[in-house]
Amino acid sequence: MMTDNRKTLEWLFEKQKIDIKRGRIFDTSPPPMPGVSDFDRVEGMMLGLAIGDALGNTSEGLHPRKRRAMHGEIRDYRYNPRANAHVGLPSDDTQLAFWTLEQMIEDGAFNPEHVARRFCGGRIFGIGATVSEFVRNYSGGKSWYECGTKSAGNGALMRIAPMVIPHLKSVSSDLWVDTVLSAMITHNDSASIASCVAFVNMLWELLGMEAAPQPNWWLEAFVNMARHLESDNSYRSRSSAFKSYRGTLCQFLQENVSEAYGRDISAVEACDSWFSGAYLLETVPSVIYILMKHGSDPEEAIVRAANDTVDNDTIGAIVGAAVGALYGRRRLPERWVSKLPGRTAEADDGRIFEMLSAAKALWG
Repeated sequence: MMTDNRKTLEWLFEKQKIDIKRGRIFDTSPPPMPGVSDFDRVEGMMLGLAIGDALGNTSEGLHPRKRRAMHGEIRDYRYNPRANAHVGLPSDDTQLAFWTLEQMIEDGAFNPEHVARRFCGGRIFGIGATVSEFVRNYSGGKSWYECGTKSAGNGALMRIAPMVIPHLKSVSSDLWVDTVLSAMITHNDSASIASCVAFVNMLWELLGMEAAPQPNWWLEAFVNMARHLESDNSYRSRSSAFKSYRGTLCQFLQENVSEAYGRDISAVEACDSWFSGAYLLETVPSVIYILMKHGSDPEEAIVRAANDTVDNDTIGAIVGAAVGALYGRRRLPERWVSKLPGRTAEADDGRIFEMLSAAKALWG
């Protein structure tokens, strides 16, 4: 078993075992990281992910109209029977993201074999079909790089944020290598892996920004990275409004997100048009559109994700990671942070805060 991640990735490309192009990004370092010396922005990224997940997970899967009719506008944690209280508990989004961080803290770096094993080491709340298949494959004895399936679901993108953390002090193109290997553990799919790299690149830039970017930045930053990596142009939309579409994720974004923004329609209307489920042709345009419309207001961005989308816990987690990276923990509403028990399992209260302290000691 190869332990050098770059050698592993090159072997996967050589053997055609990974579903992306070998873009030049793998030989290009990200820019140096300024402005994270107090770790507030990194904590904001990870807590934003947990908050968005927790705000959404008690009404996940409902159409926004039905959710509003049942619950009104969600701006705080709803009652969660697992805690018998109005607190923010995790779903698989928070669990897998923080288990990734936990394993990297233990190893001092990213080891895909160890992370794959960690994913199979506990009960996953609301586990999706693709991750369930990964667990079956790994538990059945397959090598970690053989366990991910060709799925354009959002289960890798939702957990990818912590990949930036071990690279904050030692900046190199290994950031992209580790991100790709982390993504393919569960989702060996062109749109999924490209999305993970594009989102990690966005987070890296957001952590160093002094002010919110212009609305078009969110779309351009994602597409400019992902389009060089996508190898599959056969994706189709599930929405009746785009039933004739066939192409890449980036093509879908370029054709439809900017057009919706130009019409200045609401987030709920835009997300409903392409349907805001767990498929990346739905999740990614929803995330980007919400950030284009509301990225200047971290609270409103997360609220819109929790209210205006179907897969609202995952879209909330991704939006939360982005605005948390941009604004930091200090700009996240204290009522949300204070009512996060900090779990990654049934009763490990405070665990995510312990991990963030440990990560700060290693890489802050």
